[in-house]
Amino acid sequence: MGPSTPLLILFLLSWSGPLQGQQHHLVEYMERRLAALEERLAQCQDQSSRHAAELRDFKNKMLPLLEVAEKEREALRTEADTISGRVDRLEREVDYLETQSPALPCVELDEKVTGGPGTKGKGRRNEKYDMVTDCGYTISQVRSMKILKRFGGPAGLWTKDPLGQTEKIYVLDGTQNDTAFVFPRLRDFTLAMAARKASRVRVPFPWVGTGQLVYGGFLYFARRPPGGPGGGGETENTLQLIKFHLANRTVVDSSVFPAEGLIPPYGLTADTYIDLAADEEGLWAVYATREDDRHLCLAKLDPQTLDTEQQWDTPCPRENAEAAFVICGTLYVVYNTRPASRARIQCSFDASGTLTPERAALPYFPRRYGAHASLRYNPRERQLYAWDDGYQIVYKLEMRKKEEEV
Repeated sequence: MGPSTPLLILFLLSWSGPLQGQQHHLVEYMERRLAALEERLAQCQDQSSRHAAELRDFKNKMLPLLEVAEKEREALRTEADTISGRVDRLEREVDYLETQSPALPCVELDEKVTGGPGTKGKGRRNEKYDMVTDCGYTISQVRSMKILKRFGGPAGLWTKDPLGQTEKIYVLDGTQNDTAFVFPRLRDFTLAMAARKASRVRVPFPWVGTGQLVYGGFLYFARRPPGGPGGGGETENTLQLIKFHLANRTVVDSSVFPAEGLIPPYGLTADTYIDLAADEEGLWAVYATREDDRHLCLAKLDPQTLDTEQQWDTPCPRENAEAAFVICGTLYVVYNTRPASRARIQCSFDASGTLTPERAALPYFPRRYGAHASLRYNPRERQLYAWDDGYQIVYKLEMRKKEEEV
């Protein structure tokens, strides 16, 4: 051993006493902490046992109440089903009674027979329309309804292009606007934040009313020229039809509608002066003039040139009319009341003369009490796209041959 070894041993022996004292204090501290934790664990266990007992008591008290509530719910559900069945039967009985006692036919009797004041002087041609397709269907009933969503204001238009190869949805909100929303497909339109999915197409002139139409890749709409209806001036009684290319976003044609003294054709839709429609036969226009301010007029248009091919004076009254559409050359006018109630097709006019008033069905729309600002028929889908107080609705139609009896 070296001379430094005894010194090292003395140094270690001198430090062993303090280290043993520190270890003793550490052990005592750990024992106190463990005792405190054991006490807290015991308290938690007691509280858990007490809470479990309270929950068991609460469960035992609630089970009978839940059984009573379930029985009451079943009783209410049974009662609601019974009431619903009674309402359905009542509506069928009302429909049957109204079918047995239909509304007054929309036929104007001759002045000499009625002895009423005034005469009707019309210079228009009212020749029968020669069908260009073999379409011979008429509405049997409005089969079902689906409310898609609520978008925009109380008046507007939404539709598909019946000749288009895509599933695009076109939405034109408002009665005096210049921007249309275009959605890639119906699913995108139904999303909560739908406007973010839409592209916007701006037309150079604001449209008038809700009579617009998307057809063959073009947007057809009525424009109020300076001094048009309601504006005063030399053209106070005229409207201009615009043909707008949706892809190129350019106006490709325009034409002044050949009718003077235009007035809103629908008594319940005061902002629309020309209502454009499309069916299996092509492009149509529904309008009214001061010459006969009680009835609707119908015109067949050339979609290429906007020329008016034929015109008819229909027996369908303007009063309480809210919208109309055309199927297979037949005009169907929808009527309602103010305030709005259940809409009904109450007058039809077949330009070809095939469908007689006696064979025409006058169905009600399904159980929604609202006001249609616009109705657009899609001949490919046999559906109506409706705008009802800001709600976008689809109606499915059931058809039958025009020659069949109601």
